[in-house]
Amino acid sequence: MPRDATPPNPPAALFAPQVRLDGRLDDDMFRTFRDALAEAVGQDGPIVVELTTMGGDADTARRIATDVRIARERGAELLFFGKAVVYSAGVNVMSAFPRKDRWLARGTSLLIHSRSIALTVNLDGPLAAERRKLEVALAQVDEGLRLQSEGFADLIAGSDVTLQELEERAAGNWYLDADAALARGLIAGVV
Repeated sequence: MPRDATPPNPPAALFAPQVRLDGRLDDDMFRTFRDALAEAVGQDGPIVVELTTMGGDADTARRIATDVRIARERGAELLFFGKAVVYSAGVNVMSAFPRKDRWLARGTSLLIHSRSIALTVNLDGPLAAERRKLEVALAQVDEGLRLQSEGFADLIAGSDVTLQELEERAAGNWYLDADAALARGLIAGVV
């Protein structure tokens, strides 16, 4: 969307979300999401997923994002509505929605950062076995980078943010408020 273009009016459905997620992205949140989505599928109108989170487990966010994509592919219309804070893994969830279906409440803050790992590798044995430990660790890093690139590509699709810019900013934690996210074309509008 050009910077001087007027954003679209928010859909009325945003104000009656069927799926409300608040708190840490974890298995409990996934179950809440799954159950609410199952109940909402088949109802008239779009399904609104409202999210407020300080972050959590990136793989749980990917599970939610996968279910969003599957529901969309099966014909469901889903909208994202972020409120207050959508940090870290929450942005992964947001990236599952096309830019035109992403909305933020005024004053909402996003935090985008690089995927991280906490891993200790203890080398204390025959070199061949130790080499294998390092290869396994490197494979974990490579897979994490692949998943990060996939999620980043979904997040910036249709925006003026390049993958290179996002990777640079995310390395040091990139905070954006709703208006900045709109100006950069990461969302459809601010409510």
